[in-house]
Order: sequence, then C-alpha cells, then structure tokens
Amino acid sequence: MGKLYIASRERKLLSILLDARGEVKVKELAKLLNISERTAHRDLNQVETTVAKFNLQLNRKQGMGIKLSGQEENILRLQATIASLEQTDYTIEERHAIIFLILFEADEPVKLFTFASELNVTNATISNDLDQMEEHLNKYGLRLYRKRGLGVELEGTEAAKRKAISSFIADFIDPYEYLTMAKETLNKHSSFPQNSISNRLLGLVNPEKLERIEEEVQQVVGKLLPHLADSAYIALVVHLALAVQRLEKGDHIKFDPTYLEEIRPTKEFGIARQLIFGLEQRLNLHIPNDEIGYITMHLMGAKLRVEQNYMIEDSSMDTAYIAKELISYISHRLYVDLTENFSLLNDLVTHLKPAVYRIKQGMNIKNPMLEDIVTDYEDLFELIKEAVTELFPEVHFPDDEIGYLVLHFASALLSGEWKVDLRALVICSSGIGTAKILASRLMQKIPEIKQVDNRSMFEVADVKADYDLIVSTIPLKEDENDYILVSPMLQQDEVERIKRWVRKQKLQKINKKKPQQEEGEQSNAYTEKLTIMQKYSGITIRILDAFRITYLSAKASLIHVLEKACKQLADEKVITDEKKIVQKLMEREQISGLGIPDTSLALYHTRDDGIDKSSFTIYDLKEPIVVMGMDGKQQAISRVLLMLAPKEIEQESLEVLSFLSSLLIQGDSITRLFESGKETEIREYLSEQFFNFIQQKA
Repeated sequence: MGKLYIASRERKLLSILLDARGEVKVKELAKLLNISERTAHRDLNQVETTVAKFNLQLNRKQGMGIKLSGQEENILRLQATIASLEQTDYTIEERHAIIFLILFEADEPVKLFTFASELNVTNATISNDLDQMEEHLNKYGLRLYRKRGLGVELEGTEAAKRKAISSFIADFIDPYEYLTMAKETLNKHSSFPQNSISNRLLGLVNPEKLERIEEEVQQVVGKLLPHLADSAYIALVVHLALAVQRLEKGDHIKFDPTYLEEIRPTKEFGIARQLIFGLEQRLNLHIPNDEIGYITMHLMGAKLRVEQNYMIEDSSMDTAYIAKELISYISHRLYVDLTENFSLLNDLVTHLKPAVYRIKQGMNIKNPMLEDIVTDYEDLFELIKEAVTELFPEVHFPDDEIGYLVLHFASALLSGEWKVDLRALVICSSGIGTAKILASRLMQKIPEIKQVDNRSMFEVADVKADYDLIVSTIPLKEDENDYILVSPMLQQDEVERIKRWVRKQKLQKINKKKPQQEEGEQSNAYTEKLTIMQKYSGITIRILDAFRITYLSAKASLIHVLEKACKQLADEKVITDEKKIVQKLMEREQISGLGIPDTSLALYHTRDDGIDKSSFTIYDLKEPIVVMGMDGKQQAISRVLLMLAPKEIEQESLEVLSFLSSLLIQGDSITRLFESGKETEIREYLSEQFFNFIQQKA
C-alpha cells in the first residue's frame, strides 16, 4: 500500500467508529462532527473505500446505524496507520489549538505567514481563525493583540494563560493519557508523529521533571488529602509540570496578596506549601509564594472521591445547607421524597463544595460522559439546570458540572428503592416461537420489565401508547427514537441499549407515592449485623452521654463563648489543647459563615489532633450575637452548636457525626427544637434518629 492520505474529517469519522466498535447512527456522527446528515453520508462513502484497503467493511443496518467490522488484526492495523499519519490537513479546532500553542510559547509577536506556513493554509484563513478564537480566549481573560507589520501577540496574565492551556489539553487529550504519553516519551516508546497535536502538547513539559513531580504529589497529597479523585490528582500533576516549565522560562504567576492571606488558614494552603517546598528540594528550583496560592486554589477546586462522610469536614455545612435545598427542590418537582437520603446529601456536599469554588474561580472541568448523560436523562438534566439557576443565582453552572449533579440524583432514583414495573411490546417477523424467546430473554435480562406482549408490525401505531418500550427484530415505519431494533436472540450490546432506555423510563415513572422496598432474601448473617449495631450503638451512646446544653448567665462575645466551651470540654477530658481549638474555630469562621440561614443557630465544628473524643454540645446565650451566615449574610444567633472530632477518627464515628450534621438542616420543626428545646427533648430526638440510623446500617 502506497502512502495513504486521509482527510481530517474522514479521520474523525474513522476514530468514532473505531472507538464505538458497535453501531453508531448517522445523525449521531453528524452531530459529533457538526455537519449535516447528508454530508455525513457522503463522507462515509469515502470511508468505505478507505477501510476496504484494510480488508474491513462498513455494515449499515437500517434503524441501527453504521458499524465497522472485520478481523481484529486489520482493525488494529487501521488504528496504527491513522495514528502515524502526518496531519497536514487540520480541522478548525486543531488549527486553533496549534495557533494558541505557538502564541503561548512565543516571546515576541508572531507573523501571519508563520502560522500559514506551519498549517499549510493561506494568510486569509489564519486571519479568519484569529477572529474566531478571540471570543473563546476572552473567556479566560486573554486577548489577541495585532501589531501592524510585526504580527500577533497573546495578552493576559500568566494565570489566564495557564487556564487556557489546561483547557486545550483537556480538549485534545485525557489528562491520564497525557501523563502516560509523557512517560512513554521519556522511555522512547512514544508512537506519535512529530507534528501531531499530542506531541506539541507533550512538548510543553519536561518528562523527567514530570516524573519527579508525580512522585512528590503522590507522597504529599496522597497522605494529606487521601480522598482526592484520580482525575484531580492527575490534573494537579500536569498543572505543576506546566507551572515548573513556565517558571524556568521566567513566566511568573501574580497572586492577590489579600486573597493569599484569606486562604492561608485553610488545610489546602498547608498542603500546597508542603508540596511546593518538596518540589523546590527535588528540582533545585526557587518557587515563589504566589504559586502556593495558585496550587491552593487548585486543591480547593479539586474533585473528591465520594466515599467519605464529608459533612463534618471544614467549611462543608454551608454547602450542606444548599445541597439540602437542592434535594428539596428536586423532590418537590419529581413528587419523590429524597430529603431523608443521607447518602445523596453526603455525595452532593462532596461534589458541590469544590464545584462552586471551581466555577467562581473560572476553573473549567470536562465531563466526558456529558453527551450520554443528556441523552439518557434529558428531563432530569433540564430540571437540575433550572434548580441550580434558582438556588445559585450568582453562580453560572456549566453543563459539564450539571452533568455530574444529574448522575448523583439518577443514582439515588435508580438505586432500586423505587419499584417500577414496565410493559414491553415485541415485534418479531420470525414467528411466535422466536417472539416468546425474545420476550423471555427481555424479562430475564431486564428485571424492571414485568409484562411483554407480542403484536404485528401493523398494529404498532394503534397500541404503542400503552407500552413503555417497543423492541423489534425488523425495521419499523416509526421514528427510530421510538423503538429499539434488535436481533431475535438479543445480543449483549443490545441488552445494554435497552437498559439505557429503561433507566430513562424509570425516572419518568417515579411518582408521588414512595413505593415499598422490594423484598429480598433474609440474610442469615445475624452475628455480623449485631456486631455492626454494637459498634454504632457504642459511638452514639458516647455522644448522647456527653451531650448537654450550657446556659450562659452573662452577656458574652463569640470568642468568650468558645473559650468557655473549650475550657469546659478540657475539664471533661474531651480536648487536650483548649487554646488551639479556640483558635481553629475562630480561623474556621474567617473562611466562611457558620450561621444556619433562617435560624438563630450557628454550627462551629472542627477536627484536630488536640481533640480526644467526639462531642456535640449546645451553648445558650443570654443575649444574641451577630455572626456571618452560611449564605453570606449577617444574622443574629442565640445558640451555638459545637461539634468536635479527633483528627484521626474511625470511619463509623465520622458517619455518625456526618449524620448528626445533616439533622440540623432537616426542616422548620427540627430547627425550632434545636433553637429552644430542652436538653432532655433534644437528647430524646437524637436517640430516636440514631436508632433509625443504626437500623439502616444493620
């Protein structure tokens, strides 16, 4: 085979088909490539000619789409060929990325003919590209400055340039792949052509230093922030590698000194400082304090793995208040009560806290599942988009972030707690026997399908409204979105497509009445259940025994209230360093408000190695004092709720405290209890709630 030329759009079509390995509908291809279906059909004719050279075929099934088929070795040969092709014909997006990379690394204005020569296009095309790029770059606070006779220059802060380059990397390479490819480059195993965008992006970092940076991040962040999501961990490594390369070039971040002082008390600042110090030693490089501020921002906006009980963590209760509002909003609109779903609340708090910070700081995050999420949960997506617009009027949630929120709610709604029975209609031309087999396999593979009927293709239009799902072994006249075309024996990929359809139907059929939980087999592991109950019971009893309301007899400032509380707890051997804990609680207040909105309560909480035992206590003030609320507004409070926990704490204790935190924002009647209730009343309420909590755990 001689030298093969494949146009840019054809390469993209091939890449989509290679990645899918299954049927892809023409309209999906057109949408992905931003072209018409007619153009997609025309391009596919050329693709068919290309794949034939590799002994591969394009199978076109009516109603199902296009599928690339052939022997695996030929498919791999096609993949390798595409990867090794010189990209002389770039897409518009690829040209924009290369233009930005050239400007990003340039120390002086770049002439149009430099871009034109590099990309093999005319000066007029480059000029048009620059016009189109302007709006996108403005989002990052960057502008293109054109100097007559000299060329084009990129203007903006170093921070803005780094945000933009991170976005370009995310658009073209998954951060994990970026890290992997950099290591391959170091080990001389990289198979990417010299002028590919992948290699251009890899050229932004030094592979040897990147490896040392990853080791330092693993050592410091892995130990101090163990719940950091893998994607955020990798993004941090890539970000640091870019920062080091820019620092060596003399390009420094300028960080607002006032804001630097505001974030200095945070846990993330301490981690960033330790990380930067370690990198200075490893790389023999001086790193300015401004970079510590920037890394702190990165950590504060990083995604966390949803596997911890995050409610008791610093600055999370203000987020929990908003999360509770979001759950109430969705519950009301869907007529489903999710307000007592503690797992959902915890997951939302874990996601929302860094998400809101990311958005406010302009730190974009990519959601690789977004298109599938919008397709599978269209109504839920629009509902949550509406909810966050109303509940976060000052924060514009991008679709990528909304997509993650949709997944949390979809998981709660589809967890099996809500029983939904679906009716399916089977259309099969092969006879009643085949139809019965297909019906049986449907009910076996998809437990939500409780009834399957068989009709002829001529009856579909009259009866389709009576069914949740139509499955056919032959193409129908109906819209291809109204039924699923399958083979009579129901292949696994077809089962997966039906499951996606069912997920959508389940969300639509959930109604106002909370269904009964399905009965399952009764477990015989009573000993294990008793052990679990004993452990949680011991933790809750210790908290209830230590719980008390202290009535202050004189007017006192906030710091005096906290000093008195910590002195009392020190006398009771709950804490060992009362001054340190007072200081931590006051520092915590500087980060964000602690007043619970629309109440006369404030929740002060922290975890520290100066605390020996978990405790929850209340301090009733003789006269109200004014503090900052979780919603950023000043409010008067008459009771201070104090929740303390040791730095090193067992998971079960953390769960109990997180659950206790969630009780404080349950609703008006519970709020009134904590605002004015007596010690015995509150203890009785907590006992009942802990009892229910433990029963669920068992």
